[in-house]
Amino acid sequence: MTDYDAILVPGGGLTPDGRPAPWVRARLDQAIRRWSGQPIIALSAGTTHKPPPRDARGFPIFEAVASSRYLQEQGIPGEVLYSETASYDTIGNAYFARVVHTGPMGIRRPLVITSEFHLARTRAVFDWIFGLPGTTYSLLYESVPDAGLDGVALRARVERERLALTNVFSLRQSLTSLPELHRWLFTSHSAYTAAPFTPAAGAAGGTY
Repeated sequence: MTDYDAILVPGGGLTPDGRPAPWVRARLDQAIRRWSGQPIIALSAGTTHKPPPRDARGFPIFEAVASSRYLQEQGIPGEVLYSETASYDTIGNAYFARVVHTGPMGIRRPLVITSEFHLARTRAVFDWIFGLPGTTYSLLYESVPDAGLDGVALRARVERERLALTNVFSLRQSLTSLPELHRWLFTSHSAYTAAPFTPAAGAAGGTY
């Protein structure tokens, strides 16, 4: 028996043809290795840093759906796969995972699997959001190697993660309940409001 009751895989980007990026496939492959019947919840609609790829009918491909399809292709049964298709960043991954899936499903001990470059911010964000008053959670984390990223891109992304982590620590001090987080997310976060957002530039842009 495992000590986790679900597996969460944060979003990380798609290839131009709508497949999970190499570093996301590494997360999904680890989820397959760790799976023993629990729900696997793939997170993310996409990213604000570039337009989504489209399928043959012209519809956007949601990242979580692409991840769930990959898992199913590898033999994971569809009845344990859940897609979260509302979020566009790590904060959104955690918020929507909690309010859309883990809460209604009664999940209390999720295992979160992400890339090494993304782990520190993922842990800070998920500990914050799943630690807000309400349901009590006990989260576990695992990282996988940063597959498919060259040195320049990886260094740029690591630096971007470092700066974003500072912002997370600031937000944790001011947003201490789900209602406060909800209001901030939909009135102040440019990924979820009508405000314009600024895509990542340079080498880091290719890591989304």
